This record gives sequence, C-alpha cells and structure tokens, in this order.
Amino acid sequence: MRPGEIIPGDEPVELNPGRERVRLRVRNLGDRPVQVGSHYHFAAVNPGLEFDREAARGHRLDVPAGTSVRFEPGVEREVDLVPLRGNRRVPGLRSEFRLSSGTGEF
Repeated sequence: MRPGEIIPGDEPVELNPGRERVRLRVRNLGDRPVQVGSHYHFAAVNPGLEFDREAARGHRLDVPAGTSVRFEPGVEREVDLVPLRGNRRVPGLRSEFRLSSGTGEF
C-alpha cells in the first residue's frame, strides 16, 4: 500500500441504507442552469425550480456526499430526497425554510 492509495472493496456501497425516500418531479422555469449540492436543504433551493416544496421540507438530495444535481433551463426531471440527519438545523439558508422556533420540526 502507498500513502494516499485507495483500495476499494469488492461490493458496491449502498447509498443511505434504510432511509425513507421522497421522489419529486422538478422543473427549472428559469433561463439558466441551477446546480444543487448534496447536503443543501432541498425545500430552500433556487425559487426558479418548481416542485412540491412542502414535501421537500427537511430533506436533501439522495446523492453521494460532495456531488450535486444540475437542472437545465426548461427541463423537468425526477429526484430522490432523504431526510436531513443530525440536529436537523440548517442555519444561513433562506429564512422561510428554517426550523419552527422551539418545535424542532421543519
């Protein structure tokens, strides 16, 4: 083994095992592409994306960490979302999508 070498396992890694998923249809109504990162609170993404924001509250994309999904102008696609984990606080994002004060719920 060399420093920095990666030796992959024989089996594929399952992404977010055992997590409930929500599938949503998303359409980019804008004239520019929108890229959304793996851990961004999906309900709070660019307002130019049209989808069921209430269903997306408290969820993020079901993609590998550090990756993103690009939504091209005028294109509609389906995405899978998984619930946010940890203390489920997402400070610094759009204020209308923060936790309800004191409830711990989105």
